This record gives sequence, C-alpha cells and structure tokens, in this order.
Amino acid sequence: MILICITITVVIFAVDFCIKNKIEKDENLPRTMWKGRILIEKYHNYGAALNLGEKRQKLVATLSVILTVVVLALLIISFGNKGNHLLKIGLALLLGGAFSNTYDRLKRKYVVDYMSFPVKSKRFSRIVFNISDFCIMVGALMLCLFAR
Repeated sequence: MILICITITVVIFAVDFCIKNKIEKDENLPRTMWKGRILIEKYHNYGAALNLGEKRQKLVATLSVILTVVVLALLIISFGNKGNHLLKIGLALLLGGAFSNTYDRLKRKYVVDYMSFPVKSKRFSRIVFNISDFCIMVGALMLCLFAR
C-alpha cells in the first residue's frame, strides 16, 4: 500500500507539473476540448482557492506548506494501521495535489490553473482549476468519508 500511495502522489505531481509547464508556454490559448465542454486557458492564481488571500501571498504559501506537511504526516502515520486503504488513497490524492500547488506557490509565486467548464452558471464557469485541485477535492472527500 505504501508503494501505491507514493506512486499516486508522484504521478499527480508529475502530470500536473508537466501540464502547467506546457500551459505556461502555450501561445494558442484559450481553446476548447471535448466539443466545447472544457475550456483550456492560462490563469495565474495568486491566492488560495478562488483567489482567497491573493493579497497575502506569503501567508497563503506558509499555510500551504504547513498543511502539506500535516497531510504528509497523516499519510505516514496511516501506514502504521492495517486496512482502510481508501483513506490512504485519499491522503495520497490530497498530498499529490498539495505538493503540486505548494510547489507553484513557492517557485512561481502563483498557482497555474488551466481548466474551466463553460456552463450557463456564470459564477461556476469563471472558476479555473488544475488537476491538483481535483485531486485535493477528491482526496478531502475520501478523507471525510473513510476516516475512522
């Protein structure tokens, strides 16, 4: 289980890292995919989720590092307990996404977001995500569902 969780974490980081680097260099944005269901664009998020705290970047980066270390510690501790594989996978998903976004905050000083969904709701269609964001959401949900 340890190897599976490490692999999940590393793959999430590596895939999102590669996509973010490609997005940063892409001059042909925005564009759509999957018959217009996904909009690929470049967005620099200087805060946390939904730009929360964008004027306090150092605080957001510090909290990001602290929370990433906490999730890493929880995952390591979880390896000492038998079973509850879905919780461990959820922590690995959360950690992979956290590593990727925290890396961006420390290295680039912003998180590269690149995917949105053009839907009728203007409020929702303005939100731009990255793969790490989805992994963090799914991992957090799994943590809530499978924590004992």
